[in-house]
Amino acid sequence: MNQPDALRELLQSVAAGSLTPEAAFDQLKQRSGYESVDDFAKIDHQRTQRTGFPEVIWGQDKTAGQIIKIMRAMEPLHPVVMATRVDAQKGMEIQSALPQVTYFETARICAVEKAGIAIQPGRLSILTAGTADLPVAEEAAVTAELCGFQVTRLWDVGVAGIHRLLNNRHVIEESDVLIVAAGMEGALPSVVAGLAQCPVVAVPTSIGYGASFQGLAPLLTMLNSCATGIGVVNIDNGFGAAILAGQILRTANRLAAATQAY
Repeated sequence: MNQPDALRELLQSVAAGSLTPEAAFDQLKQRSGYESVDDFAKIDHQRTQRTGFPEVIWGQDKTAGQIIKIMRAMEPLHPVVMATRVDAQKGMEIQSALPQVTYFETARICAVEKAGIAIQPGRLSILTAGTADLPVAEEAAVTAELCGFQVTRLWDVGVAGIHRLLNNRHVIEESDVLIVAAGMEGALPSVVAGLAQCPVVAVPTSIGYGASFQGLAPLLTMLNSCATGIGVVNIDNGFGAAILAGQILRTANRLAAATQAY
């Protein structure tokens, strides 16, 4: 809907009996599905219906004031409203205006959560090669949790001390999707994929000495992995990794439900 008033009018028509639910549903599908916020944003309210996940606010290049206005517009219509890449100062300004906001400092995410978020089936595990990869990994973990997925965290198990990973092999074996974040040469996703019987989402991070080229070296390593079953997202893209992992789990759940229906 373009405006909340238009949605209210449509629902009132259904309640009054002047419009059937089927006709109202058809109108909803035909509408543009976005709401303008001043002259700087157009909120895609129908993204959840299309993709299964709501629109998320990119916070890094927006002002705190812009994020606040967008969150206020989204909150009445969405069970979760989140902004990514929000620094601590901006987070404080947002919380001052919106006390219901939670700020996840390591993940750099601001979020408004309402009760009753549906728990999604499946186990998602997130691994990091080192402690310095935590901001990217936590961005993935918090995003997934806000979308209703169960997340297991396993930090600092890089290949320089491979026994740390092997001592936690049960995490790999019990997972339905794995997200693996690594910088430097980015070898960890290949090792994990060689042990896993589930999809692996690899996240190159911009961590490492000069020859890692701010994440380009691990990105190329992951793209050229000899292990199978790996999908690679862009450098430092923990959010994108979480959404991809979530889509994999949702698709698996939908297929399982369809199979049971036969």
